[in-house]
Amino acid sequence: MNSGKSLQGHLFALTANVMWGLMSPIGKSSLQEFTATSVTTFRMVGAAAAFWILSIFCRQEHVNHRDMLKIFFASLFALVFNQGVFIFGLSLTSPIDASIVTTTLPIVTMIVAAIYLKEPITNKKVLGIFVGAMGALMLILSSQSSGNGNGNILGDLLCLLAQISFSIYLTVFKGLSQRYSAVTINKWMFIYASLCYIPFSYRDISVIQWNSVSGIAIAEVLYVVLGGSFIAYLCIMTAQKLLRPTVVSMYNYMQPIVATIAAIIMGLGSFGWQKGIAIALVFIGVYIVTQSKSRADFEKAGKEL
Repeated sequence: MNSGKSLQGHLFALTANVMWGLMSPIGKSSLQEFTATSVTTFRMVGAAAAFWILSIFCRQEHVNHRDMLKIFFASLFALVFNQGVFIFGLSLTSPIDASIVTTTLPIVTMIVAAIYLKEPITNKKVLGIFVGAMGALMLILSSQSSGNGNGNILGDLLCLLAQISFSIYLTVFKGLSQRYSAVTINKWMFIYASLCYIPFSYRDISVIQWNSVSGIAIAEVLYVVLGGSFIAYLCIMTAQKLLRPTVVSMYNYMQPIVATIAAIIMGLGSFGWQKGIAIALVFIGVYIVTQSKSRADFEKAGKEL
């Protein structure tokens, strides 16, 4: 892969995780006026509509029946079990606990990629994940005193299940991103996810008193739909096409950095040397993992011997 495409992949992965980094505080706030089921359904249906509108202006791609079935299962792991379960977990636990749990994604992805894709678990990869995890945890724990620490074990477990689900998506369904555009995959994935949620959320949505819903809550849901879903998934699938699963998952460590910066800008936190070191560790960890050898690198080296 040329360096230009690799750089694009890193930029897309970074953008997606910046969007998701703002999801915990904004999504948690929206749950004060909407149920978790309602927010999740708005997210799925709204993003599906946005992707179908965008697809009108893009080259039309035919998806064969076998791949349509794969896209259905991809939607279960990437959306229904990942984002849907995460919202439910977030409604039960604190944003701090949810952020700590998200640091497991690169570790789980490395294990799944080793089993399914036979990607080697190299010393560099392990070191990079460890360094990045230490930075992310240092950042989260240094912010704990200013946040709501009311965690819940069920909520934490649901957030963990969401990370495992997404790691399976990144690894097992990587082939889809090589065959079809991100727009084509997303428009079908969000349709399938919508069909999964609407039957369970119809009652919650039908009793919403829209006259009493604040403009801030509506703006928060719009962000969840357009920022945390539409733009984020468009970017992450493009990154998935250009980068290895473990490298893509490493950008998950950007989420607590974004949440911390947002808190500082909003006057809810301050920047100190601990946060500076933590952010540096995250970037160093990401860099080390990008420098680790892939399965293709080992196979190429074997052929040259």
